[in-house]
Amino acid sequence: MAEHRFFLKANWPGLRNDVGDIETGNLKTKVSIPPEMDGPGIGTNPDEMLLGAAATCYIITLAAMMERSGLMKESLTMESEGIVDVTRGVITYKKIIHRPRVVLPANASEEDRAMVHKLARKAETSCMISRAVKGNVEIELQAIVEISER
Repeated sequence: MAEHRFFLKANWPGLRNDVGDIETGNLKTKVSIPPEMDGPGIGTNPDEMLLGAAATCYIITLAAMMERSGLMKESLTMESEGIVDVTRGVITYKKIIHRPRVVLPANASEEDRAMVHKLARKAETSCMISRAVKGNVEIELQAIVEISER
């Protein structure tokens, strides 16, 4: 069994509405509470970071699955949305919606398109971040798979 360890350093100099710093690997940024939650909105925040972790894990997993399946692509892009619910002062990360868009080459078949849809669903359940939040955060998939006209 292999274990990979990741480390993060954090500094929070003040109280709720202050600005802190985090540093991990190639990521070094300011952090604060977002303006939607009455914070200063400087740098990033935990809500964006969880969305970023889920989105990057998903898109990398999908790309790897497509590669292993021998599926070529012209492009793989994605937009993701995080929905945070605040009810009676309780903040809950409710849902993440991934909207991947895969454009296959003009010579791709309908079977290729169907395979990408299948892999898109499988990538969501295979991504380690999706598995980590399972049961706590709903993850919805709205995949678009197209065949290029060129």
